[in-house]
Amino acid sequence: MDANDLKQLSQDLVLLVRKELELARDEMSEKAKSAGAGVGMLSGSALTGLMTLGSLTALLILALSMAMAPWLAALIVTLLWGAVTAFLALSGKKKIQDAGSLLPEQTIENVKEDIAWAKSGMKDDAPSR
Repeated sequence: MDANDLKQLSQDLVLLVRKELELARDEMSEKAKSAGAGVGMLSGSALTGLMTLGSLTALLILALSMAMAPWLAALIVTLLWGAVTAFLALSGKKKIQDAGSLLPEQTIENVKEDIAWAKSGMKDDAPSR
């Protein structure tokens, strides 16, 4: 291996590292977008639980209390809103889990392969004794 080969190898490795960093950035961005949707759903579930619960709860309790005791109407409405909030929270949690690890797994694997390739290339070019 002469000086030109070493220079070319150095330039190629710099280019390779830059490309791998770009891939890592793109991969992380994609995963963050997916997790962001889950976080948005969880936020939406909290907002829904607070805003809607106030006005609709009063309406439903009043409507149900015409057919049953007011305390029973209030209990039924509370259980209903609890189920809605739980559904939204679990949906948001699933979205976050579906995003998986935020590590750039593909890029890490590519870098490992690149290192192994570079090491094997250096062993092949090593002078024989």
